[in-house]
Amino acid sequence: MADISLTLLSSLEKVMRNEPAENIDYNRFSMLNNEKKSFQLYIKADSEAVSLDIKSDLNCIKVFTVEYMPSGFAINEKTADDYVLRSKDGYYPDLLLPVEKSIKLENGCRTLWFEIDSENPLAAGEHSIELTISDDDTAAGTSVMVEVIDCPLEKQSLIFTNWFHTDCLMQEYGVEAFSEKYWKIVENYLRTAVRHGMNCVLTPLFTPSLDIAVGGERPTVQLVDVTVTKGKYTFNFDKLLKWIETAQKCGIEYFEMAHFFTQWGAKFAPKIMATVNGKYKKLFWWRTLVISRKYKKFLTQFSTELNALLESLNLKNKVLIHVSDEPNMSHIFTYRIAAKLIHKLFKGYKIIDALSDFKFYSTGLIDTPIPANNHIEPFIGKVSELWTYYCCAQDDKYVSNRFFSIPSQRNRVLGYQLYKYDVKGFLHWGYNFWNTRYSKEKINPYEVTDAGGFFQSGDSFVVYPKADGTPLCSLRLKVFYDGFQDMMALQTLEKLTGRENALKVLEQGLDNELTFFEYPHSIEWQLATRERINKAIKENL
Repeated sequence: MADISLTLLSSLEKVMRNEPAENIDYNRFSMLNNEKKSFQLYIKADSEAVSLDIKSDLNCIKVFTVEYMPSGFAINEKTADDYVLRSKDGYYPDLLLPVEKSIKLENGCRTLWFEIDSENPLAAGEHSIELTISDDDTAAGTSVMVEVIDCPLEKQSLIFTNWFHTDCLMQEYGVEAFSEKYWKIVENYLRTAVRHGMNCVLTPLFTPSLDIAVGGERPTVQLVDVTVTKGKYTFNFDKLLKWIETAQKCGIEYFEMAHFFTQWGAKFAPKIMATVNGKYKKLFWWRTLVISRKYKKFLTQFSTELNALLESLNLKNKVLIHVSDEPNMSHIFTYRIAAKLIHKLFKGYKIIDALSDFKFYSTGLIDTPIPANNHIEPFIGKVSELWTYYCCAQDDKYVSNRFFSIPSQRNRVLGYQLYKYDVKGFLHWGYNFWNTRYSKEKINPYEVTDAGGFFQSGDSFVVYPKADGTPLCSLRLKVFYDGFQDMMALQTLEKLTGRENALKVLEQGLDNELTFFEYPHSIEWQLATRERINKAIKENL
């Protein structure tokens, strides 16, 4: 007779391949009535496959197997701090696959991921989830008790953009830009992004000049058709209108217009295609310098017509404008030229850029700077609307990130930090970047998770492509959104008892105040804090 053992785990545990799960008793938790909640079950059995049976009055439980994905570049040992699971390459738990009827075991083990995800508010009170794992000879069971609190999470107020790369979708699925299949796939991926907190989408008015080397090129995904006849420009916004309609249908509220100048310096115009005297060709590209009078004339006419369109759609307060991505002080001369023009052409719009030198803000070159979370200190309390971001370079000072190799608690703690510092927006560059660095080659994300060895695994994407045109989620995406839910729970408590009390509940028992750099490196603290927040909400209803 086979032996089956079961261990219940929180969503913050990462069970490494061929390593036993820590025996943490996680059989009871609470949640608000409209949030998503996840937990795990670690199975060890003398079998090749087992089956799962669930008994519960909660009929909204989704089940996934946790799959191990390869990492050829887990961490940058030259820069990274010591708060990592491991620094070596290998396989890490990441991909979530919907459970089939039979659950295959790997070396007698398997971790299952359970997600409570209801379209409607759950009934208040206690709900039992009984789990039975069996093979042909043996069965073993365990149970989880879930308390649903009769209160919804506050609506997410934070603006969140995770750059949406439609050219990667085109390459992966072999579809043409703006074809019927293209729009369907875009919708599928947008819906998943929205369900995990994304309410703002990178909008390619012109093909985004992002992660390409000078002289390089990414597939054209230009939403505005440009025609040039005898030196005069005309613009067709039909594709843009369909983009806006599709995005809003999926739940997107904000539109982040792709950068009007190239990344890392604002030195050139992005690739802009046009039909010139009947011939489709590059109108502006790498040879178009920031000081180009021709490009200035083009942008002046274009901005006038775009502004009129956005105002007619009542979207002006929902649109974000970019100049150039990640400039540093060596680029300040060209960035100043570009920024001055964009501010003039887009008066009244929120202008944002990822940059980490405070001088860009203090000298008036940017309205809403987005500093990296490891460079955020000079901006705290100084800017009217604090935003932040992280990417491959944020692996020090214990700041939050989402790499394969870091603990899930370090991923999720961002939610508490965003609330503590009243952050208004968060940006990340990689929802589905399935390319190598500089977009030189397409990669298979099931085989290459580090952009060809250039970015730590987990930096460049959080979803995997499924053959049917839909995305498969990573556990990192789920944990990241849990952080957002923590933030919204604190906002719920604030509405009931005030911000001062909510902060008091958040930081209860800490020797030092919570910062972007200092917080307990403990799953137990993360979970206990959220339970304490939930208890305070319940007591003040």
